[in-house]
Amino acid sequence: MSSRSYDSYSQEKRVSKHRVTEEDLFDYVLRVAILSYLMLPKAVESPKVPTLESREREHSSRLSALSNFSISDMFRDVRDGPKSVKFPERLLKVLELKLQNIAMGKDPGYSDQLVRRTMAKFYNQFMNDSFKRQIKENRKIEELILMFATHATAVLRKEPSLAGDGWKAELNNHIAQFVKMLRECLRNVNHVSPELLSRLDIYTAKLAPSSHTYSDSGYDSASTSRDRESISVPSISTNIADMALVRTVAHLFKLPEHAVQKEVDQLRGQVVTEKTCLKNINAGESFPGRREDFDNDAAWNHWKTLETTHLQQLMVIMVQFNPELAKSTPSDVLPSLHTANTRPGSLYHVDSPGGASARHGSISSRRSLFVDHPADDDVDDDLPVGHHFTFIPPNPRKYYRRLLEYCLVADLEIMMSPEVDDNDEVSLGILSPPHIELINECALRWRIGHSYRVSCFLDLVKQFYERNDVPLECIPEALQNVMKVIHETDVENWPVQDSEYLSSVYASLFNVFLSSLYHAMDALPNLKPSEIEPYLTVLEQVRDSGLLERFHVDITARLVDVQQRIREVSAHFYELKMQELQKAPGVNRALPLLLITDELEKSAKLLDKRFPEPILGQLDLVSLVVEIAIPHYIADLQNSQRRLFESSMNGPTPDVPIQDIFALYRRTKTLLGMYGAFVSEGQLTFNITGFFEPYVRQWLLNTDSKTEQWVQAFEAEGTEGHSSSIVDLFDSLRSPINFLQDLEWEDEYQDARFFTALSKTLSKTVEQYCRNIESMFMAEMFPRPTDYIQPQKSSAWIERAKQLAAAGEKRIEPFNFRPESCVKLNNVEAARKLLDNMYTQMQADKMAEAVEKHAPPVPEKVERDKFLFTVKIVIAEGLVPLDSSPSARLDTFITLSDPDGNRLAKTRTIYETLNPRWDETFDISVDKELWLMVSVRDRALVGKHDTVGRAYLCLDPRRFGDFLAHELWMNLEPHGRVLIRVSMEGEKDDIQFFFGRAFRSLKRAEADMLRIFIDKMTPFVQQCLSRSVVKSLMKSNSALDYNKALGNVTALYRSAIGTSSNEVQIPLPQNEKPRVRPEELTDVEIEQAILPLFDYFDANLQTLNTYLSETAKEMVMTRVWKEILAVLEGLLIPPLSDVSSDMKPLSDKEVDIVFKWLKFLRDYFHAGGEGPVPLEVLQNQKYRDVLSVRLYYDWTTDDLMEECVRMMQQNLRSAPTVKKRAKSVYSQRNLGTIKERKKEKREENQVTSGETIMRILRMRPNTSEFISQQLQIMSAMQAEQEKRAKELEQRRLKRPTNRPTSQIPPLSPLPGS
Repeated sequence: MSSRSYDSYSQEKRVSKHRVTEEDLFDYVLRVAILSYLMLPKAVESPKVPTLESREREHSSRLSALSNFSISDMFRDVRDGPKSVKFPERLLKVLELKLQNIAMGKDPGYSDQLVRRTMAKFYNQFMNDSFKRQIKENRKIEELILMFATHATAVLRKEPSLAGDGWKAELNNHIAQFVKMLRECLRNVNHVSPELLSRLDIYTAKLAPSSHTYSDSGYDSASTSRDRESISVPSISTNIADMALVRTVAHLFKLPEHAVQKEVDQLRGQVVTEKTCLKNINAGESFPGRREDFDNDAAWNHWKTLETTHLQQLMVIMVQFNPELAKSTPSDVLPSLHTANTRPGSLYHVDSPGGASARHGSISSRRSLFVDHPADDDVDDDLPVGHHFTFIPPNPRKYYRRLLEYCLVADLEIMMSPEVDDNDEVSLGILSPPHIELINECALRWRIGHSYRVSCFLDLVKQFYERNDVPLECIPEALQNVMKVIHETDVENWPVQDSEYLSSVYASLFNVFLSSLYHAMDALPNLKPSEIEPYLTVLEQVRDSGLLERFHVDITARLVDVQQRIREVSAHFYELKMQELQKAPGVNRALPLLLITDELEKSAKLLDKRFPEPILGQLDLVSLVVEIAIPHYIADLQNSQRRLFESSMNGPTPDVPIQDIFALYRRTKTLLGMYGAFVSEGQLTFNITGFFEPYVRQWLLNTDSKTEQWVQAFEAEGTEGHSSSIVDLFDSLRSPINFLQDLEWEDEYQDARFFTALSKTLSKTVEQYCRNIESMFMAEMFPRPTDYIQPQKSSAWIERAKQLAAAGEKRIEPFNFRPESCVKLNNVEAARKLLDNMYTQMQADKMAEAVEKHAPPVPEKVERDKFLFTVKIVIAEGLVPLDSSPSARLDTFITLSDPDGNRLAKTRTIYETLNPRWDETFDISVDKELWLMVSVRDRALVGKHDTVGRAYLCLDPRRFGDFLAHELWMNLEPHGRVLIRVSMEGEKDDIQFFFGRAFRSLKRAEADMLRIFIDKMTPFVQQCLSRSVVKSLMKSNSALDYNKALGNVTALYRSAIGTSSNEVQIPLPQNEKPRVRPEELTDVEIEQAILPLFDYFDANLQTLNTYLSETAKEMVMTRVWKEILAVLEGLLIPPLSDVSSDMKPLSDKEVDIVFKWLKFLRDYFHAGGEGPVPLEVLQNQKYRDVLSVRLYYDWTTDDLMEECVRMMQQNLRSAPTVKKRAKSVYSQRNLGTIKERKKEKREENQVTSGETIMRILRMRPNTSEFISQQLQIMSAMQAEQEKRAKELEQRRLKRPTNRPTSQIPPLSPLPGS
């Protein structure tokens, strides 16, 4: 409290040291009630009956008064002056009901018909929406009076009973009654401004007639002229029956009316001392106010001007009703009633600094309103300064507070009485209209400002609320009154005592409702906004006022207590809920944790929905609840870590299913996300990825064990396209990918490691799938006689094939393909596409980058590195049959075994040849050198397979560290040799590596199945395109049979559609002698020789065309074409070798036959552009190489040798200096890299003319040494170029090596040697 306020407060205590007694309170309240009656008296009718002369004088007096009075005079300066006082908005509703009752004749106080007509006219205008809106906006009482006067004038002028100017006198009466009605309506409205009431009193005084006669309004009509003679002076009633406010006092203090009447009679002769207040203001007395009561001069001058203006207005009213008072007041102090200065100034407006009171220090009268003796002009000079009042108690504020408390208690007793029904509506302001009028009148006379009045009312209502005497809704109503006063007069202009009083009330109110809010938090987390909304309304209004800081209330510190309470309730709620869940029966230890996460998430979402904004700007309920509950949950989760892990690993059906563990992970992640969102400054250290990583690892192991079952359940089905089983299988494989991605693992490195482990499982699954489908495919392509008998078609082309077979030769049965085999090949193709989709879905490249980027430092290696060797078994030569029969052939396959005798790889069987070609590739992982036994076996139908030859291969990572492909010719014991191509790469725990292995497995499975397709067709193709058929065609000179005639027709058709300008024409050299062609065979005869082959193609290509996909069909037919080219080339020249060949060259006619066959077959596969193979594929490099054979076929041996040397040198110069690395797993990790690899392979320059010449030389005598020499030179030059290129590369990169590259470690000894 400030020093100025303290001085004022101490002065007040000196004035009244005793407490307010009921007797003293009654005495001063009664005096105010009597004064209020005197200001608005009701005269008792005089017993004298006025004479005719008196009536004429009365009429003349009225006309004289009206001639000197007008509405514009009544409030002339109201329009032109500054801001006027606004009436309460509630007055409009009360006035509307009042006017309606008067117009309908329900109000007996306004029963005059003419009055009802004027009131009804105004009521119609009042109900107009535009008028209502206008009045509601400005809320000026003068506007209402003027509008009524306008409508009343229109009605009265038309009244025939009011002749001449008679309507003017009646208009004065009606306006007076309207003002009276307004005064009555304001009694039913709470907290009416005293300024407004004084205004209406002034207007009533101006409208009151001066004559002794009275109008319907009850006012005296005596003339105000001093020299006018009065015939009769009416007497003022002193009966309390005419004093409504006095009767209210009697009822309030519960006194009988006769006792109160006695008190009224005793108060006769008391004096009114209103001017003392003005004198005290100038004298600096504590009452009604002084400079020390305000913070600054502006506030003091504001209050001083309003107070002195208001006091002057009160003096005007008193002089109006008692003209004798004007005799004791100087004319310059008491303004004339007929001038603009008589207008009561606004209580909330400052006309000028100091105002009128600065010029007139004392305006008072000690003339009693009950005494009729002359005034004493010398009384004012002897008026003492201080608290010497008739109607104002010694301590007005204390008396006002006591009176307000009395009224509140009385009205509350009435509300709680049995007479009041529970369904009746009661005012939240508590006070009844009579008490409101009494309180307002006392506040007006005791000079109690609005600031103290609303503060005191709020304080008392707060106390009643604390005692549970009033409902909570009364507090906002009282606060609303405070806000209205603050809106009209800023708190800065209040007296310091009032502002600090309000601050203390606000502080106490804030504490009360903050305590209510504190205890309301016990309902968390099920708290509803409706439960605390009333508290928040009050708290927000009090906080926003800014007055709490004046009382030094630390809002933040108080709210910290509520925050702490919220935390305690949240912790208690969590503990109770967790105990309840843990008591439930069951062995699943994760279930209580899962259920509590549901509760926490549901509670947080509910609170966030109900309280989207922090309470009071600082109490974020969801944040505080989450701040406590989630760390408690994390602590329980960490304490359960060991039990959860043990329960999830105890057997095939664990107590805690791993699905619940991952559900717990997702819920925990959600809660941590909520904690981060709602508790931005919170520190919750929990490694969720470290906690749940073991479970993901275990899940990966479980998934790895299940994939074998998925593959075993796979069955090829369907007859067109790929089967649905392959889609189902890959859908099963895709489900773990979706699962890992749904986890949204935060640790990028761990997430990449998870996908790497999963890719390893996928790779293993694909490899197993390839083995299974190849096994089923082999069973279909090589059926056992007991299981499956190949259905043979009894057709003419089979019979012709049998006839073409030479006597004594082994006849080859053509193989017919089944639809199931085609579907399996389609499955492999579909699997590659599905695997490529998986590669994209897993973002394998991104995962590989994450592993490389975030991988921890590599520790010292404890385990050895693993290496992946790719072993390709190409071809075998010089195999010798065991039965030494010159016509014997072998059905050979190769096995690779480790030193322990475990088979690591096995090729397919190649039938009926001593020079088998397998071209099969196997992957073998090693961590150290490994010796392999290469065994060539001859398949036996019954019993043990015989070993034809054996060799040993050492897979040593040190010898193949250059990661290049090495071709090794290995001599077999006892006869023959085998070509094996070996390359090595580091086996890495890398997602791209595992996908590469999976793609390579599919590619090899596809290549193996495709090779079997071709192998099944090759024997019959070789039989149809053999030298024996050529020889037999040359020997046949007889007439054609019917089959030949049929073939002529076919040949003519094929010749018609097969002639093409695209056929490559090879010009003969100039030194080549022109061929002497013998008797030429017709095209029909040549084509008829291979007609069974065309029929075979027609029968089987229909099956392939129907059941193979477009890609697979093109792939198979391309390989068939390549095989045809190889067979035709084999008819012309032997394979490349340094060993002399016993193959003899063909004659010119025989060569022509071979090239005729080439042309017929090319046209067949092209079919005018509608065939299965495009023309650019048909005329590939191999096709051009076959055509080039004809160019060199007749050259002399010397010319061929010379051309061979030249071509070899040219090839060596154009060949790359460095041998390309072998095709690695990484180059086959997806379909994109596979396509790029094929493109590079096609772009390589393949010049084979030198090899073609050496193959021709093999049929010439004495050329073996030359061929061998050329092959050695080629190998040496290639090795030298590779060596130089490596040295240049090493010097450029300046990479130190652990050992010289030229020093290759010696081979380790052969096991068992």
